[in-house]
Amino acid sequence: ATQADQGFTLQQPQAKVSVAVGETLTLNCIASGVAGPGPVMWLKGWDSGNKTVYDPSNPDPSSRVTVAVPQSDTDFTIRIRNFQPDDVGTYYCVKFVKGSTGDDELFKRGSGTEVSVQEAALVPGMVAAAVVLCFLLLGLFLALGMYRRKCQGGVGSPCPARTVAMGSFSSVPLQCCAGTPSTPSEVLDAESSHLPSQQSSKEENSIHYADLQPLPPAPRRGRSPGTAPTEYASLRVAAK
Repeated sequence: ATQADQGFTLQQPQAKVSVAVGETLTLNCIASGVAGPGPVMWLKGWDSGNKTVYDPSNPDPSSRVTVAVPQSDTDFTIRIRNFQPDDVGTYYCVKFVKGSTGDDELFKRGSGTEVSVQEAALVPGMVAAAVVLCFLLLGLFLALGMYRRKCQGGVGSPCPARTVAMGSFSSVPLQCCAGTPSTPSEVLDAESSHLPSQQSSKEENSIHYADLQPLPPAPRRGRSPGTAPTEYASLRVAAK
């Protein structure tokens, strides 16, 4: 390795990343310094369990992995679409150089980025909205219950009476509740409905007298045989 090769570094600023299933995973890798020819690849895992995730010399059009900045010599950031639980692991940005045999040999690797699945959690705003909605529904039910009880209690509740005097008749109490006339004509109709009963009650309670007086004797004339004297009386009845 030359002196320039010794100053080459790969920086992976993300130590840990959590991604929700179905989202896009972004893995950052920035190179600095000068190194010999060779690709910068992404590997998942290390040692014998590693797996090549991205190889610029052998791109796969059907792969979910794409490079963020194509043809860049310093930015080797990649994106993995539609993240799945199988994608969980530690990813390394690795620099390879050509060896004496012509094969790619490991030269530098980054510190690695540990990727995990983001647990589904309720958004605080959604929780607060649900709580407020529950309180509103509870208040609505309570208000409806109180309104129904008030209406049911108001049907049979006693109401104050109003007294209306008409002419020489005694005052007649009128109820102000349901069924009470709301117009003057209705009030008069209500009073007139009571007048006949009052007049009839007065007439029933009054006493009528009959003045019986003897009639003057009729002149004695010849009576036909078989007739008998007859007396008459006059009867005076108070007109109704």
